[in-house]
Amino acid sequence: MAQSGNLYRGRFAPTPSGPLHFGSLVAALGSYLDAKAHNGDWLVRIEDVDKPRAVEGADTVILQQLSDHGLHWDQPVIYQSQRDARYNDVLNQLANELYGCDCSRKDIRARGNCYDGYCRERQPRPGPFAIRFTNDRPVTEFIDRWHGVVQPDDNCVAEDFIVRRRDQLFAYQLAVVVDDIDQGITDIVRGSDLIQPSFWQLTLWQRLSGRLPRVMHLPLVVTDDGRKLSKQNHAPALDSRQALKNLAEAARILQLDVPLTNKVPDFLKLATENWRKKWRINVN
Repeated sequence: MAQSGNLYRGRFAPTPSGPLHFGSLVAALGSYLDAKAHNGDWLVRIEDVDKPRAVEGADTVILQQLSDHGLHWDQPVIYQSQRDARYNDVLNQLANELYGCDCSRKDIRARGNCYDGYCRERQPRPGPFAIRFTNDRPVTEFIDRWHGVVQPDDNCVAEDFIVRRRDQLFAYQLAVVVDDIDQGITDIVRGSDLIQPSFWQLTLWQRLSGRLPRVMHLPLVVTDDGRKLSKQNHAPALDSRQALKNLAEAARILQLDVPLTNKVPDFLKLATENWRKKWRINVN
C-alpha cells in the first residue's frame, strides 16, 4: 500500500453494520484531531471482515457522514472484505504457532473464565473448528496516552486467541493488526471499549512487525442507564444537518474547550489547535 513520508499515520475504522451514531463521531473526531495535530495522515478503513454483519450501503452512508462533518481522509478507503488473500498469507506465515480448536463457549466456561489451551495437544473433532494463535509471549501491560499504564482486568489476555473463526471467517483480532501494519499505522486512537482486545492485538503486532504502535483509548459515550452508546443499543444515526452541533458536543466529551464557530472547517481548525496544545507528542 502506498504510504506518505509522514511520521504519524492514524485511522478510523468503522464497522458497516449501520450508520454512524454519536459515539462513533467521538472516536472519529479524536482520531482525526490527533492525526492533524501531528501533521499526519488520517485514513479510513471499512472493517467488514465479519461479512454477515455488513449492511448493504452502510459504508456509503458512513463515508458521507464523515464528509458532512468535515472529516476527510488522506488515502483511498480500503475494505477488509477484499483482503482475504492477505489474511490467509499471514496465517500461512504463522502456521507453526496455530492450532485447531473445536471448543464451544459452553465448554470453555465449564473449565474456567478463560480459554485454557485445551486443544493445544489434541486434534479437533471432524467438522468446523476455529484456529487459535499460541500465545506464549503475551503483552500484559501497555502505556495508553489517555489512561497511562494499562493492565488487564483478568488473565484472559494471555489465552490462545482465535485468528480464524469456526465459520471460516477471519477474526477481527487478526484482520485489524494486519491492516494496521500494512497501512503503516503509527497511532491507534479509538474508544475505551477496545482496551481489553488491545492486549491480543499488541501481541500480534509484536509478533508480526517487531514494533508496537502508540495507543490512545478515548472516553465512551454512555446512555442514561450507563450502557455504551452503540448500534446494538439502538443509538440513533448522526444527523448531518446538525454537524456543527454534533462536533461541538463530541469535543466536549473529549474534554476540549473549543469556541463555537459558524462553519465546520473553522471549528475543526480550532479543535485541532486545542488538541495540539493538550496532546501533542514528539513523533520523531
